[in-house]
Amino acid sequence: MTPYDIAKGEIGQKEIAGAGNNPRIVEYHQTTSLRATTDEVSWCSSFVNWCHRQAGVAGTDSAAARSWLRWGKQLKQPVEGCIVVFKRGAPPAGHVGFFVKRDGVNVWVLGGNQSDQVKISVYKAADVLGYRA
Repeated sequence: MTPYDIAKGEIGQKEIAGAGNNPRIVEYHQTTSLRATTDEVSWCSSFVNWCHRQAGVAGTDSAAARSWLRWGKQLKQPVEGCIVVFKRGAPPAGHVGFFVKRDGVNVWVLGGNQSDQVKISVYKAADVLGYRA
Protein backbone atom coordinates (compact mmCIF):
# COMPACT_ATOMS: atom_id res chain seq x y z
CA MET A 1 0.00 0.00 0.00
CA THR A 2 1.12 3.55 -0.72
CA PRO A 3 1.04 6.39 1.83
CA TYR A 4 -1.94 7.76 -0.13
CA ASP A 5 -3.79 4.44 0.19
CA ILE A 6 -3.13 4.50 3.94
CA ALA A 7 -4.42 8.10 4.12
CA LYS A 8 -7.69 7.16 2.41
CA GLY A 9 -8.28 4.56 5.12
CA GLU A 10 -8.01 7.25 7.80
CA ILE A 11 -10.81 9.48 6.47
CA GLY A 12 -13.13 10.35 9.33
CA GLN A 13 -10.55 10.44 12.14
CA LYS A 14 -11.22 13.66 14.04
CA GLU A 15 -10.24 15.62 17.08
CA ILE A 16 -12.17 15.10 20.29
CA ALA A 17 -13.72 18.35 21.49
CA GLY A 18 -12.83 19.51 24.96
CA ALA A 19 -10.30 17.88 27.27
CA GLY A 20 -10.10 14.52 25.47
CA ASN A 21 -7.65 13.57 22.74
CA ASN A 22 -8.12 11.17 19.86
CA PRO A 23 -5.49 8.47 20.48
CA ARG A 24 -5.04 7.97 16.72
CA ILE A 25 -4.04 11.63 16.27
CA VAL A 26 -1.64 11.34 19.19
CA GLU A 27 -0.24 8.27 17.37
CA TYR A 28 0.26 10.42 14.24
CA HIS A 29 2.31 12.85 16.35
CA GLN A 30 4.65 10.09 17.52
CA THR A 31 6.13 9.88 13.99
CA THR A 32 7.67 13.36 14.35
CA SER A 33 10.42 14.74 16.54
CA LEU A 34 7.83 16.97 18.25
CA ARG A 35 5.96 13.93 19.68
CA ALA A 36 2.97 16.05 20.76
CA THR A 37 0.53 14.40 23.15
CA THR A 38 -2.64 16.33 22.30
CA ASP A 39 -4.86 16.58 19.24
CA GLU A 40 -4.89 20.36 19.70
CA VAL A 41 -1.36 20.68 18.26
CA SER A 42 -1.32 21.17 14.47
CA TRP A 43 -1.10 17.69 13.00
CA CYS A 44 -1.18 17.84 9.20
CA SER A 45 2.51 16.94 8.86
CA SER A 46 2.25 14.33 11.61
CA PHE A 47 -0.55 12.69 9.62
CA VAL A 48 1.48 12.64 6.39
CA ASN A 49 4.51 11.26 8.26
CA TRP A 50 2.37 8.54 9.87
CA CYS A 51 0.95 7.49 6.49
CA HIS A 52 4.46 7.24 5.08
CA ARG A 53 5.70 5.20 8.03
CA GLN A 54 2.73 2.81 7.76
CA ALA A 55 3.63 2.28 4.09
CA GLY A 56 7.32 1.69 4.92
CA VAL A 57 8.44 4.95 3.33
CA ALA A 58 10.62 7.52 5.10
CA GLY A 59 8.96 10.87 5.75
CA THR A 60 10.44 14.07 7.15
CA ASP A 61 10.04 13.22 10.86
CA SER A 62 9.04 16.87 11.29
CA ALA A 63 5.75 18.36 12.49
CA ALA A 64 6.40 21.37 10.22
CA ALA A 65 4.31 21.29 7.03
CA ARG A 66 6.97 23.11 5.02
CA SER A 67 9.53 20.40 5.88
CA TRP A 68 7.95 18.45 3.01
CA LEU A 69 9.35 21.02 0.55
CA ARG A 70 12.76 19.38 1.15
CA TRP A 71 11.48 15.78 0.89
CA GLY A 72 11.65 13.60 -2.22
CA LYS A 73 11.83 15.32 -5.58
CA GLN A 74 9.98 18.33 -6.92
CA LEU A 75 7.26 17.67 -9.49
CA LYS A 76 6.41 20.15 -12.23
CA GLN A 77 2.92 18.67 -12.52
CA PRO A 78 1.10 16.98 -9.66
CA VAL A 79 -0.06 13.38 -9.78
CA GLU A 80 -2.76 11.85 -7.61
CA GLY A 81 -1.33 10.88 -4.25
CA CYS A 82 1.74 13.14 -4.38
CA ILE A 83 2.54 15.53 -1.55
CA VAL A 84 1.27 19.08 -1.87
CA VAL A 85 2.51 21.90 0.37
CA PHE A 86 0.65 25.17 0.85
CA LYS A 87 1.48 28.55 2.28
CA ARG A 88 -0.75 29.56 5.16
CA GLY A 89 -0.25 32.80 6.98
CA ALA A 90 3.31 33.98 7.52
CA PRO A 91 6.26 31.59 7.15
CA PRO A 92 7.04 29.14 8.56
CA ALA A 93 3.31 28.30 8.75
CA GLY A 94 1.96 26.00 6.08
CA HIS A 95 -0.22 23.00 5.34
CA VAL A 96 0.56 19.63 3.79
CA GLY A 97 -1.52 16.77 2.43
CA PHE A 98 -1.99 14.38 -0.47
CA PHE A 99 -2.98 15.77 -3.88
CA VAL A 100 -6.33 14.42 -5.12
CA LYS A 101 -7.08 16.62 -8.14
CA ARG A 102 -7.07 20.13 -9.53
CA ASP A 103 -10.31 21.78 -10.56
CA GLY A 104 -9.68 25.14 -12.21
CA VAL A 105 -8.29 27.44 -9.54
CA ASN A 106 -8.72 24.87 -6.75
CA VAL A 107 -6.72 21.90 -5.51
CA TRP A 108 -8.46 19.01 -3.74
CA VAL A 109 -6.40 17.61 -0.88
CA LEU A 110 -6.71 14.58 1.39
CA GLY A 111 -5.11 15.53 4.65
CA GLY A 112 -5.19 15.66 8.40
CA ASN A 113 -6.18 18.65 10.51
CA GLN A 114 -8.56 19.85 7.81
CA SER A 115 -11.49 21.20 9.84
CA ASP A 116 -10.02 19.16 12.74
CA GLN A 117 -10.29 15.86 10.88
CA VAL A 118 -8.94 13.66 8.10
CA LYS A 119 -10.92 14.54 5.00
CA ILE A 120 -10.75 15.86 1.48
CA SER A 121 -10.82 19.66 1.36
CA VAL A 122 -10.48 22.32 -1.33
CA TYR A 123 -7.64 24.87 -1.29
CA LYS A 124 -6.60 27.65 -3.66
CA ALA A 125 -4.08 26.53 -6.26
CA ALA A 126 -2.45 29.96 -5.90
CA ASP A 127 -1.37 28.95 -2.37
CA VAL A 128 0.59 25.88 -3.51
CA LEU A 129 4.30 26.07 -2.65
CA GLY A 130 5.20 22.77 -4.24
CA TYR A 131 4.40 19.23 -5.24
CA ARG A 132 6.72 16.41 -4.12
CA ALA A 133 7.10 12.70 -4.76
